[in-house]
Amino acid sequence: MKFGVVIFPGSNCDHDMIYVLKNIMGQEVVKLWHKDRDLQNCDFIVLPGGFSFGDYLRSGAIARFSPIMEEVIAFANKGGYLMGICNGFQILCEAGLVEGALLHNNNQKFICKNIYMKAQTNNTLVTSLIDKSKALKIPIAHGEGRFYASEDVIKKLNDEDRVLFRYCNKEGDVIDIANPNGSIENIAGICNKRRNVFGMMPHPERASDEVLSNTDGKIIFESILNLVNA
Repeated sequence: MKFGVVIFPGSNCDHDMIYVLKNIMGQEVVKLWHKDRDLQNCDFIVLPGGFSFGDYLRSGAIARFSPIMEEVIAFANKGGYLMGICNGFQILCEAGLVEGALLHNNNQKFICKNIYMKAQTNNTLVTSLIDKSKALKIPIAHGEGRFYASEDVIKKLNDEDRVLFRYCNKEGDVIDIANPNGSIENIAGICNKRRNVFGMMPHPERASDEVLSNTDGKIIFESILNLVNA
């Protein structure tokens, strides 16, 4: 499978993602500069974490207008697989590829720590292999990660089984105290209605290497390859 990782000025998790996909998962990976217009026939596009364009205006608001995003949006609208992590999730929201917005954390501080999250569905490419009863330990690193959407949108996300992950405690309980940023209904990730665009705030690429003594995030990449290669 061929992955493309888009690199914006200010991306800082691009090489983490490239390393995991290439060295750990054994996949072909290409770098896609934000001014490019050629997606190089990739099967799966990733918008990585970081601080694109310094997070001026709103996080992701400038990156959304990078030249490559025209091709990325067209790719997704044709059914191509697209995943945004942290800043990438913010860019997806700004581009209208998923509903909602990522607002400032409720404590108004940048948060960088391990959290726990649970998969809410197995009916997506990125969650197909995940045990929904298991709490996954995954790092977060963001100042604007509080997911917000209208009541109608939240109802639609729930009714259509499009919530990918919710923040939980170590035991897997989805409770307020386990919510690190104030996200509505503890939501940590969602997908679009077509189920080919995925956004999440936690960083699975930072929890996929045994050297880091945490491989809880690797199951997400295994899920992707399991369905695609089946």
